[in-house]
Amino acid sequence: MTYENFVEIFGILASFIILISLLMSSVKKLRIVNLVGSIFMFTYGFMISAVPVMIMNVGILTINLYYLRQMYQTKDYFKVLRVEKDDEYLKNFINFYDAYIREAMGRVPLEDNDFRYFILRDMIPAGLFMARKKDAKTLEITLDFVTPKYRDFKTGMYVFNQMASTFRNEGYERFITETNNPKHIKYLKRMNFELLEEKEDLTVFTKLV
Repeated sequence: MTYENFVEIFGILASFIILISLLMSSVKKLRIVNLVGSIFMFTYGFMISAVPVMIMNVGILTINLYYLRQMYQTKDYFKVLRVEKDDEYLKNFINFYDAYIREAMGRVPLEDNDFRYFILRDMIPAGLFMARKKDAKTLEITLDFVTPKYRDFKTGMYVFNQMASTFRNEGYERFITETNNPKHIKYLKRMNFELLEEKEDLTVFTKLV
């Protein structure tokens, strides 16, 4: 491979990374991937001695760093809002995000839930948590959904860390949930769930409250 071919491939790779960043639903992920892309594109500009390309990507790099710093320094305000099953906004929320919910959970949420909470992030509905009583000490999670914009694990961490005391006060000692979705399994492991049982078409996970 000649140096010219290498430079051309490097430029294509840089463009591809920037293109991929625009497909990110999470703003934070978009900024991070776009930051990497701008570094690659700056390097490409340096390789071909293209000063305008270098200047533009220094600007993009600076903008991404600025907004990422804002995101990491800003403390999110979380609040939970318990709702009834016949709540109109709840019905509309589930209908609006139906495709995303199916993709995230691998199944449609069950109707017979004892707990329904909107997770508000800076007073914006960022997620929906639903669970039912499995037994006196166990809660079965039927839905743990975060909207695409807020999929950076903060919402999930809030649910399982900060809300745990609420469920403990009601006498619950553990969560269980079933899934067959690889992405959901990865998320559960990130939230420190442990494998409880493997069924034919579902995997059961558990976590202490």
